[in-house]
Amino acid sequence: MTTHYSSKHGQVSRRPEELYMNFCDMRNFSRLVPGKVEAEVTADYDNLCVTVQGFKIGVRVDDREPYRLIRIGSADSPVEFVAVLHFEPSETPGCTDFSIELDANLNLMMRSLLGPKIKQGLDSMVDGLVAASEGRMPDMPEDFRR
Repeated sequence: MTTHYSSKHGQVSRRPEELYMNFCDMRNFSRLVPGKVEAEVTADYDNLCVTVQGFKIGVRVDDREPYRLIRIGSADSPVEFVAVLHFEPSETPGCTDFSIELDANLNLMMRSLLGPKIKQGLDSMVDGLVAASEGRMPDMPEDFRR
């Protein structure tokens, strides 16, 4: 059964064009894996695959609408999902209203175990990106910070 999750909206201190360009190339995400995590990461422009402790998650970009949205789907992952990253111009000049939507094909048990954690995880990603854009996360690569 497909379940829909929506993150909160966050105001990122980057223009939609800048933020979009950082997210449209999957190779940029390979730099976000923390150094203390032993992971095998492979990436090209459209695909990213991360293996941690034998657990493999692969994603691919299914659609790009320049400076507006990026649709990412599962590929070689234990759970089927589609995530949409939204980059909308903010009322504040030079900022982006950023949010994430996720549709995941979860069985009843997975939905009850993971459902609340998925929503929290999406909100944490938005909060982290907002913090990084404001320079509050020094470990984040410079491209993602202001």
